Amino acid sequence: MSDENSIDDEDMAATMTDEDSKASTPKKKLVLGDFEVEKKLGQGGMGEVFLARQLSLDRPVALKLLSKEMAKKKGFVERFIREARSMAKLDHPNAVKAYAADSANGQHYVAIEFIDGPSMQKWMDKLGKLAIGDAVHIVLRCADALRAAHDLNMIHRDIKPDNILVTKKGIVKVADFGLAKVIDDEDMSMTQSGTGLGTPLYMAPEQARDAKNADRRTDVYALGITLYYFVTGKLPFGGDTVVKLIMAKETGKYDNARKHNREVPEKLDLIIDKMIQKDKNHRYATCEELIKDLDNLGLEHQSLSFITGTEGVTAKRTVAAGPDGKQPKVKLPPVAMTSADIAMEATEKLAAKDSVGWYVKHTNPKGQQVITKMPAAQVQQMIKAELLDLKATAKRGEKGDFAPLGSYPEFEPYIKKRVTKESAQKRAGNMKEMYAQIEKEQKKRKIFRWIRDKVEGALGGVGFIVYIAVICAAVYGTYLAFPFVMKFAATQLGLDKVGETSKARENPAAIPPKSDSPNP
Repeated sequence: MSDENSIDDEDMAATMTDEDSKASTPKKKLVLGDFEVEKKLGQGGMGEVFLARQLSLDRPVALKLLSKEMAKKKGFVERFIREARSMAKLDHPNAVKAYAADSANGQHYVAIEFIDGPSMQKWMDKLGKLAIGDAVHIVLRCADALRAAHDLNMIHRDIKPDNILVTKKGIVKVADFGLAKVIDDEDMSMTQSGTGLGTPLYMAPEQARDAKNADRRTDVYALGITLYYFVTGKLPFGGDTVVKLIMAKETGKYDNARKHNREVPEKLDLIIDKMIQKDKNHRYATCEELIKDLDNLGLEHQSLSFITGTEGVTAKRTVAAGPDGKQPKVKLPPVAMTSADIAMEATEKLAAKDSVGWYVKHTNPKGQQVITKMPAAQVQQMIKAELLDLKATAKRGEKGDFAPLGSYPEFEPYIKKRVTKESAQKRAGNMKEMYAQIEKEQKKRKIFRWIRDKVEGALGGVGFIVYIAVICAAVYGTYLAFPFVMKFAATQLGLDKVGETSKARENPAAIPPKSDSPNP
């Protein structure tokens, strides 16, 4: 389906004919329930789409009217209404909302959120490809909308740039949740007029085989194809026909995104590869996993760079060159102190005035547990220098019991900072392990592909040789068997006796003499 619930200024102007602009007598507007139809926006897979106004709330909506042909299909209207109402349960800032699904005057319709900007397909037609940060920005928001839908057991099954809309303020919206299922059930995604290969280009192999096989990983695959398209301007799989396209996807062979765009980081390339694996068991199992990996790359733009001049979008600031032609250094404002910094500064002042010695029980570099007496300022410095482990305990003066360093106000800010730092290092270590695992899996897949290609090539050559050998053996066998076959045939037909008679006539001496003995 196309982005028929969105419209830009050019489209809006195009929908108004000269007769509309010159008409002196306004036509009576069509009213369907709570919605007053204003103008036609486009044609979709299910019927016509109109810009309408919801009278009770005085807001614009996109009204999708089910065509009469579709309404005649058995059970289609019921599924249409049911899926539209299911779609209304999804409340996410990056998903197009469904307001109502009903029928009036014999016309079935669904009212959805009106988006005042074009689809990403139109943006791609204009831009060719996206900046890496923009592509990640869009896909992250789509993945988050899909995650929310999957939590409601809703599978989109038609993720593609046409169904990703962007408002004039740069807000990403995924369209046609629920409605895509109805169309998929009717197999219209493969045959509908005017769609061509639009949907199969992004469709997962298992969905092409049987739409009932679609699950969360099916949406991940389509989103992966979309991300590949965003960063390269190309699609990984192609074909002159739907059958050839699906066959290409079944092989799983494609050029990595980096081959078409060297700006694509290797780790992002690995993530895309995992998203579009032909075997869904090798893809991300959930959008949550995908979001985590994309977030950790730190590539996302905070706003879309190709949306400019509107509220809410931050334009890139450029600094004019100086007289020498070089970019002048920008003097940054002083960084504001955090509450933790203020707390540490205060405790350092208190520690400097503290004359009482502290007894600290800790593990020394040799691994021995010792008790060292030192002033508070020294304890603070040793915590900052990571010379004291986090399990160290202390007591103020000779009396009292040992307690964890973090329980004392003099040392609490330092311990908290150490804990935060070590947690960050642990996360970084986990990220390294994760990327190492991804790279390991990628290497395994590459090795497997290489072996498979070599085996297929070898089997292809061996098969041809065996085929020729069999033909030659058959011909040679026929040649060897021919005399025996001829002799057998002659025996069966009595031709061998005729042959002996002829030989006897030609050589009488060869005839054995008659016996002189009388007949018995």
